[in-house]
Amino acid sequence: MEENHMKKSYKIDVDCANCANKMEVAANNTEGVKSAVVNFMMLKMNVEFEDGVQPKEVMARVLENCKKVEDDCEIFF
Repeated sequence: MEENHMKKSYKIDVDCANCANKMEVAANNTEGVKSAVVNFMMLKMNVEFEDGVQPKEVMARVLENCKKVEDDCEIFF
């Protein structure tokens, strides 16, 4: 039986590749996120969510966690 995880792509604003890596780690360590991949060149974050979560609520926590490691980053959701 195939699991159907919700995936969304978000525009991000971040200054450097190293900061983008920090954002990716922070996003992956956020409850409700199954996996997150940041593409610095495209300024995008692709997020796969755990089943049954509200993406907007999870993304608010992702942004909070990202701001802890890179305070001038932004995620548009």
